[in-house]
Amino acid sequence: MLDLIDELSPAHGAPAVAPEWEDPARYWPRLSAATGHLPAPVAVIDREALRYNAMDLLVRAGGLPIRVASKSVRVRSVLDAVLKLPGFRGILAFTLEEALWLAETHDDIMLGYPTVDRAGLARLFADEQAAQRITLMIDDLVHLDLLDSVAGPGSRPEIRVAIDVDASWRSSLLGHIGVRRSALFNAGEVAAFARKVVARPGFRLVGLQMYDAQIAGQGDDAGPDAPLIRMVQSRSRNELRERRAAIVAAVGEITPLEILNGGGTGSLEFTGSDESLSEASAGSGLLGGHLFDGYRSFRPAPASAFAFDVVRRPAIDIATVLGGGWIASGPAVASRQPRAVWPQGLHTLSREAAGEVQTPLQGPAATSLGVGDRVWFRHAKSGEPAERIESYHLVSGDEIIDELPTYRGEGKAFL
Repeated sequence: MLDLIDELSPAHGAPAVAPEWEDPARYWPRLSAATGHLPAPVAVIDREALRYNAMDLLVRAGGLPIRVASKSVRVRSVLDAVLKLPGFRGILAFTLEEALWLAETHDDIMLGYPTVDRAGLARLFADEQAAQRITLMIDDLVHLDLLDSVAGPGSRPEIRVAIDVDASWRSSLLGHIGVRRSALFNAGEVAAFARKVVARPGFRLVGLQMYDAQIAGQGDDAGPDAPLIRMVQSRSRNELRERRAAIVAAVGEITPLEILNGGGTGSLEFTGSDESLSEASAGSGLLGGHLFDGYRSFRPAPASAFAFDVVRRPAIDIATVLGGGWIASGPAVASRQPRAVWPQGLHTLSREAAGEVQTPLQGPAATSLGVGDRVWFRHAKSGEPAERIESYHLVSGDEIIDELPTYRGEGKAFL
């Protein structure tokens, strides 16, 4: 059983010595030694690095409770362990089927996205306990219409719903900055929609969600565009803080709300300082994907990693591993590819990138790699590898102390 509580120290944010993961020549060979007897691909979670990341998220949130984004973890034992830590509260799920499964053991689950899963809705409506534990996400009256078409208000429990609000920045010069989610943007639009939701029988409006992807999911300390990104994020933060406060106030006059959710791993400092919110969300920061290496305000430990074996040498400076194409969500660019981190000095080929079956790697370190040697990778975000593997091996020090089944390992494939 994964336990993150037993050895917590107030000094977690400032260890007496540098954490081992800051010295690649110590960290990665240790993982290789611990897992060398296992066939590739092999995936690991380092317990001490995971603990460090969990506590660092809490510090960055400044006391605001954190709802764990399950999409970015997809390992139930990790979710359970993190939620035992004071400061973490509730799950942000990504499908209704997943939420129903997690609701068997957890009582505060909010879907991050709308659902049209009629079979899942029928199960939810038939389960009073699940209906009390799960909050559905909506941003259009058609969502309510669909729910009513599955079962009307008089034939099902009252359904908890939250409104997803667009937290992107609409720049007069640059246009839409952020992700395309809800069409609801300003306080007037959200309040008008909230009034219609409250007037519909069989529903209870309990929350708002506002995810600032242009801040939380965009590094501000990498590449030539970093100054522009920092400028855009600064203006977006100022605009969003005012708009979010107005939205919360407007909806609060209509009905009391339990959940005022915002942010993500990359924007916890901003989210934690926003007095209009009752909680933040984070997930990828727990396992420490390399996408977050490009942020100025924090640097997560590489708590999860996976390794592939070299299977051939097509050229003197190229070593090819079997597997590798475990791509993160987002635009299909280099930042979403897995990154070879050990041995150091490896990179993918521009015309091949990380492949599903094979990944050629080039660089000075490739010349010394032989068939059968192992290469360690970090994922860009964190959750997607769990769709490829059945378990993570939990490492502490130089030994494997547990095996943690992923969703796939438990026979689940939600999306």
